[in-house]
Amino acid sequence: MSAAGYHDVHLPPDPAREVVWTVIAEYVRRWVPKDARVLEIGAGYCCWINALSGTRRVAVDAWPEVARHAAPGVEAVVLDLSTGLTQFADESFDLVLASNVIEHFEPDAAASLIAETVRLLRRGGRVIVMQPNFRYAYRHYFDDYTHRSTFTHVSLANLLRSKGLRMLRVEPRFLPYSMRESRLPVKPWLVRAYLRSPIRPLAGQMLLVAEKG
Repeated sequence: MSAAGYHDVHLPPDPAREVVWTVIAEYVRRWVPKDARVLEIGAGYCCWINALSGTRRVAVDAWPEVARHAAPGVEAVVLDLSTGLTQFADESFDLVLASNVIEHFEPDAAASLIAETVRLLRRGGRVIVMQPNFRYAYRHYFDDYTHRSTFTHVSLANLLRSKGLRMLRVEPRFLPYSMRESRLPVKPWLVRAYLRSPIRPLAGQMLLVAEKG
């Protein structure tokens, strides 16, 4: 199935998506370098990168529709992540965002993608990753037929370390695996309250923040 077909079936448009990502952007802002050059890999609907500021913002995805969703000032680039990042020079970015993308690659390819991400970061640059934590999302993990690798907060943190990154933050239980799991209306104040809570029901997504030494 094409990238367009995948979005039609697995990630149809949802107005709640922008609400959630606006709050996530607020939450991670403490780790966003000032005047950052930002790259989001697997940007999809661009909700995350659209909600952050920076001197340069680049959204990459294999989905041809990515440009239609990029906000003004966000450069949209359609490419295959397994080969396409070579077009960017070493140390081109201060921050790389990756949401629900690394698990779509076979283990060796996932490791190579992380290595490429590190190459693109300046010293002191950061990677922020959000994706399913297999430890807590195993019941639904392979409902997505494109998942190829399984990661927990432990294994993913170790992969990041193996590529020369230093962990700044690991949240094993960050958000629900899917917005479709919640029966509550998605409101900004509810998402903020959820992230402030020490108890996060249905949390199957993890958050990791790492820095290049």
